[in-house]
Amino acid sequence: MAGAYALEFRQPGFSFENCKRNASLLKQGFPAPRATKTGTTIVGIIYKDGVILGADTRATEDTIVADKNCSKIHYLAKNMYCCGAGTAADTDMTTRTISSQLELHRLNTGRIVPVRTANRMLKQLLFRYQGHIGAALVLGGIDNDGPHLYTIHPYGSTDNPPYTSMGSGSLAAMSVLEAQWRPNMTEEEGKQLIRNAIIAGIFNDLGSGSSCDLCIIRKNSVEYIRPFDVANVKGIRQGNYKFRPGSTAVLQKKVIPLEVEVEEVKKIDHEKMDTSS
Repeated sequence: MAGAYALEFRQPGFSFENCKRNASLLKQGFPAPRATKTGTTIVGIIYKDGVILGADTRATEDTIVADKNCSKIHYLAKNMYCCGAGTAADTDMTTRTISSQLELHRLNTGRIVPVRTANRMLKQLLFRYQGHIGAALVLGGIDNDGPHLYTIHPYGSTDNPPYTSMGSGSLAAMSVLEAQWRPNMTEEEGKQLIRNAIIAGIFNDLGSGSSCDLCIIRKNSVEYIRPFDVANVKGIRQGNYKFRPGSTAVLQKKVIPLEVEVEEVKKIDHEKMDTSS
């Protein structure tokens, strides 16, 4: 009862009860885990008739390129998609979880799910885990109120800009967006702008690479172009690396004969087998 009484009258707000414990563990040689460094370039803009999302396709594992053709634009609903930067598993499972909740919301209400509803679900989920889910998201979609674009940070904070970029290549991509974006862009102009921003992130960030994917969200249709453009095209070998025998001098030669021992195969007396059977 005493424990229940204490829980009932606990002060509201954040709890810092584990701070002394963490400091004690640090003195004993157990530091807190560090965040994993990831690499991605994702962008999104609002154009005249909807929203365009873009992403690169490189997935890295520390200094190793784990996947050259990773899909970073995730399906949420028929009228909205989401780009993910950060830990690939976290972005994938986070978007899948919210996608199922949005479908349940649509079935219960019988109407198009507003984009701000998906934004609220995502930010509440990420805020609940205080950044331990490594997902930085760019959410775009169209509902009855028109096109919407949101940036959702791993700690749960959100923005609602007309154009945005996230990931390790976001600085290079944002420089392109700041210089070239303008209101009421046509679809072709918006696709080219997204392409230029993603390519800038690919060429200026080691964690971003390969090709550029686009997702055009219109009022009555969605077009997912994969890939839209290939930035890092592998070169063709120019020289011939075949050398004739004798091109390299032999300094020393030693032959070691190998003796192969073959066991004698015992012949089976078929007559004895027949008589025994």
